[in-house]
Parts: sequence; C-alpha cells; structure tokens
Amino acid sequence: MDFLSDLIGNHVFMAAICGWFVAQILKTAIHMWFNRKFVAERLVGSGGMPSSHSATVCALATAAGMEYGGGSFQFAIAAVFAIVVMYDAMGVRRETGIQAKVLNEMIEMFVKMGKEMSVEDRLKEFVGHTPLQVLIGALLGILVAVFMYL
Repeated sequence: MDFLSDLIGNHVFMAAICGWFVAQILKTAIHMWFNRKFVAERLVGSGGMPSSHSATVCALATAAGMEYGGGSFQFAIAAVFAIVVMYDAMGVRRETGIQAKVLNEMIEMFVKMGKEMSVEDRLKEFVGHTPLQVLIGALLGILVAVFMYL
C-alpha cells in the first residue's frame, strides 16, 4: 500500500494526471457543444481541442520545474519529453489523421460504386492536433500545474 500512497502523494505525477483529466473533460464538452451530441469516446480519445497530450506533458514539466528547479535533470527530461510529444502531435500524428480522412472518403466512394465494405473498415480521423490545439493544451497543462502548487 506504500506504493499507492507514494504515487498519490507525488505532486509531479498528480499534476500530469490532472492535466490530462481536465483536458479530456474540456475536449468532451467542446465537442459536445459544437456537435450537439455526447460522444463518450472523446473522454479518452486522442485528437481534438485542447490537446490532452500537450496538457499532460506540460503539466508534468511545469510541476517538475516547480518541484526540483529549472536546473534539475528532472525538469530537463520532462521538458524535452514535452517538446517531443507536442512536435509529434502536430506532425506525424496530425498527418495520419489527414490521411485517414482521405482514405475514409475513398471507402465511401467504393461503397457508392457497389463494393461491400463494413463500417469497421473506417479509420480514426481524430489522431493528431493542430498547432492551436497543442498551444491551448500546453497552456492548460501549465495552468493546472501552477494551480496545484498554490
């Protein structure tokens, strides 16, 4: 039971988890506002506004910086990790989502031409993030960590 209590008492870890949780709740609420329907997958899914990946890693880096200082190796590792994750979210993962959208359009064309294809053949389009989604997620993560250290 010491491990669990240590984990819950770890402010850096809890800041990252709270960053993710707040971003996922906001993402679900924003999606529901614009689409006028609740989609449970948004609570845990990737893609969308704000980026929960960015919120998580920026909360982690901010908390590590506040806990150990800007010159610590803990902050350095967390900051580099945050940069890599956010770069990936805007780059490769975003391009994957764009490609999935094009492929899904092709599947729809094949279905219209009479080829039998199931709904399971559709690819997930919510994979990556726009730069704005990453920026808002990053700011959200920083704010969550700062708020937790007040």
